[in-house]
This record gives sequence, C-alpha cells and structure tokens, in this order.
Amino acid sequence: MSDIEMAVPEIMTVEEVAQRLRCSKAHVCNAINGKVNGVTTLPAISMGRRKLIRVSALAAWLAQNEPAGGNAMIPACGIGAVGASKGKHDA
Repeated sequence: MSDIEMAVPEIMTVEEVAQRLRCSKAHVCNAINGKVNGVTTLPAISMGRRKLIRVSALAAWLAQNEPAGGNAMIPACGIGAVGASKGKHDA
C-alpha cells in the first residue's frame, strides 16, 4: 500500500463526507436517504445507525451528479444582494 493510499481511507464517515462536500452532516444523511432534490441517492454502508461511504462510491456519485459539461458554475441571476436594495431607502 502506498503512502497516498494510507493517507486517504477507503471508507469515510458521514462527518468526513460532509467536510469534503462543505455541507452539514444532516444534508449528507438526506442525500443517503434520497431526500435531496436533483441528485441521486448517495450509496452508503449501514452498520446499525452508523452510515459509512466508500471513497470510490462518493467519487462516482459526484461524477454522476455533476451538471452537464462538468461546469459547476452557477449562472448569474442579474441582481445581487447589494443591487436589490440599491435606490430603495426607508424614511
């Protein structure tokens, strides 16, 4: 086993997945339970109440749920938070 394989575990906890995805543990649990609109169910291994996710399953899930073309940029909506209040002043 190489140093890289030793540094990256094959199985991750819900907390580790949440940190990697920069979201909450609850959101990861919702993805595992199929409760997140617009994405497929995140495959997980159940050990009682504990859920574990294979690194390879997470990578495949991310690739499967990427927007078409692999570009994850969010399109601009035209009005920003600052622009929305511009010119509106309460007296």
